Amino acid sequence: MNLRVWERDDIDFLVECISNIDFGGEYVPIEQQSKSDWIKWFDNPPSNWAVLSEQKDFVVQKKDGTKIGLIGYRFNQPYEWMEIVYDIVPSERKKGYGTEAVQLVVDYLFLSKDLVRIQAITDVRNKASQSVLEKAGFNKEGTIRKCVYNRGEWRDYYLFSILREEWKEPRILTKFLG
Repeated sequence: MNLRVWERDDIDFLVECISNIDFGGEYVPIEQQSKSDWIKWFDNPPSNWAVLSEQKDFVVQKKDGTKIGLIGYRFNQPYEWMEIVYDIVPSERKKGYGTEAVQLVVDYLFLSKDLVRIQAITDVRNKASQSVLEKAGFNKEGTIRKCVYNRGEWRDYYLFSILREEWKEPRILTKFLG
């Protein structure tokens, strides 16, 4: 599995994923943006975007180049914490790709940035995502009540985090560098 920064040429894949109601499943709010919306955003991101946060998005690929998911991180300047988001196409789930992608991003972030914590949130009913985070070394901190409005109801989410002192050393990245 490989991660690479997503580029303008990946917009078709991004739109295909986000427009597919099965991609996010029942746990991710339905989002509909056209290809032209994404092209506009890619070519001209909002002027305040860089001020408010640092963001990087990656395409998750199998070794043969097949695109199977998305993962990214967002650094929120005022609060000094990093949050990751991820999703794998339904046909490639439960094969370890999500866990490996999360571990790669965690290794990258702790090796390249002066961070104390990385966090992620997941719907309390999304056991698969919780498992990914736990396998990647994250700890569940608590419940964020009525965190996301999705499919006609407010949903509770769990907050997970990994602290630098819990991470200790790279789990995955050294396999690719060594």
